[in-house]
Amino acid sequence: MKPRILFACCVFLGAFSAANAAEHRLSSEGAQEKLQVLIDSDARPAKQKARDQYRRPMETLAFCGIEGGMNVVEIWPGGQGGWYRRIIEPFISDGGGSYVPVGGRSAFPGDVEAAPDGAADMVLVFRAHGFMIYDEPAQTHVNAVYDMLRPGGVLCIVDHAGDEAVPQDPEGENGYVNESHFKMLAKQAGFELIATSDHNRNPKDTKDHPRGVWSLPPTLSRTLPGTPARKRFLAIGESDRFTHKYLKPEGE
Repeated sequence: MKPRILFACCVFLGAFSAANAAEHRLSSEGAQEKLQVLIDSDARPAKQKARDQYRRPMETLAFCGIEGGMNVVEIWPGGQGGWYRRIIEPFISDGGGSYVPVGGRSAFPGDVEAAPDGAADMVLVFRAHGFMIYDEPAQTHVNAVYDMLRPGGVLCIVDHAGDEAVPQDPEGENGYVNESHFKMLAKQAGFELIATSDHNRNPKDTKDHPRGVWSLPPTLSRTLPGTPARKRFLAIGESDRFTHKYLKPEGE
């Protein structure tokens, strides 16, 4: 096993908790090696690579347990140049699986023709603000993800973690999502939580900013370069994030 891959696995052993260890699997060694090649590739824009320190694609995708032969749906990947899409799409295509990007102009959370109910092995959701800042109710979005998955399929989500000492704003205006709130949405949809990880955490994030999560990088909303406010937000870095893995139970 290559040292970088071994390091990623060792991080997980100390950084994630498994609610049902029998169901939680990291990506295989071979899959991790292929992912690392894509992450290191010169084909990725330097601007995207600069964010690896915050988004940790190797650790995140390995935690999710992605494999090349899977049918994978990514919700709102951000177009052809989407940050995770540049890694996931070639990985899945080369592995003989299928990658379905569900864009912002799709019918989601309504029926998506390219992602029929019960067909996905894995659905990935990155920084979707708990589905709370969009037109349809958050629960409707989570229910739609549940329906996309086959029994035994996995939802893996990374999102901006809210302050658990503050009640969840149902409109999510500051962009943060309390872990407990998303767990509730997932449970109501029928999901079982099988693992969580702390590898996307940022203890510097106080979650109390003038423009909410958008005050922080990469958005840096309403601060000018070189100003004390901009420097302060850059020093914090990107948001504190929870990383969850859910199972759609067999027989559902």
